[in-house]
Amino acid sequence: MGSPKVCHWSIKGPFPDKQTVISPENVWRVPLRNKRFFLKTNGDFMKKEAALNERPKAIILLVATAVMWSLGGLLIKSIEAHALAIAGVRSAISAIIIIIATGRPKFDWSAAQTGAALSYAGMVILFVAATKNTTAANAILIQYTAPVYVIFLSAWLLKEKVDLFDWVTVIIVMAGMVMFFIDDLGMGGMLGNILAAGSGISFAAFTICMRMQKDGSPISSVILGNLLTALIGVPFLFSNMPDARGWLYLAVLGTLQLGIPYILYSTAIKHVTALEASLIPVIEPILNPVWVYIFLGEAPGKWALAGGMTVITAVTVRCVVPLRSHASRGHS
Repeated sequence: MGSPKVCHWSIKGPFPDKQTVISPENVWRVPLRNKRFFLKTNGDFMKKEAALNERPKAIILLVATAVMWSLGGLLIKSIEAHALAIAGVRSAISAIIIIIATGRPKFDWSAAQTGAALSYAGMVILFVAATKNTTAANAILIQYTAPVYVIFLSAWLLKEKVDLFDWVTVIIVMAGMVMFFIDDLGMGGMLGNILAAGSGISFAAFTICMRMQKDGSPISSVILGNLLTALIGVPFLFSNMPDARGWLYLAVLGTLQLGIPYILYSTAIKHVTALEASLIPVIEPILNPVWVYIFLGEAPGKWALAGGMTVITAVTVRCVVPLRSHASRGHS
């Protein structure tokens, strides 16, 4: 990315026909009012440069998040328990992990924080219920219609510009997702499909509300959402207690699949747009069949491979092109 640039300013000197160039080396020589102007302007410039340098790291964190999220379908289907109980215990464990890692949460009960917590609870509860009531492919595919909703919500609520490149990326991603699961997407499991659609809408709302807190503490919304989910779901645990293996899977779900990824996600969300935060984790459903193949020996079909390549290519191009553009400006 190159070394950060320092802003230099030319102002009127003590004589009308002379100019003084202000830089960090000679800022002490200029009048106080000009010095204040330089320090404020240069500070704003440096903050923008720092934010630009954080974006590649944020994208890497989002990719890591997607990899860990991708374990969800296989683990959820492997646990013999009520869907709400699975969601509740998973979120309870996740809340503990996140609080240990980040410290005491800061609840300000703002509209953005409350909205993020409610949409988070809806997202995870509906997704677990959908996975239990339809195929894992149906649940994850329908949930990831979220980028379409994000386009409208981010333009309306966040005033973020959505250009033609974004629209084309979303269309390609949706087409790739259909191709990826064309052999598995059936008409059965209608209740699960409806629940998955609700989870997708909740995911979009959660993404927007988290983005609205980019200058605050978005991880507190995740903690609040997990606590709410635990409050709703844990009582259902006593209707069908899981066995020892089920508890092991629940522990993995709460830590590796939910707790740690949301720590990474909440960090990354401050440095990317809402659409990027929704598009990059689309890698998650691509990896689900990979884990199934590795652990269960189930190979994806030709349509699945074609869809996977389509989605990965679209997401990669959407992220790399702006990065190259920023890098070029950084070296100019």
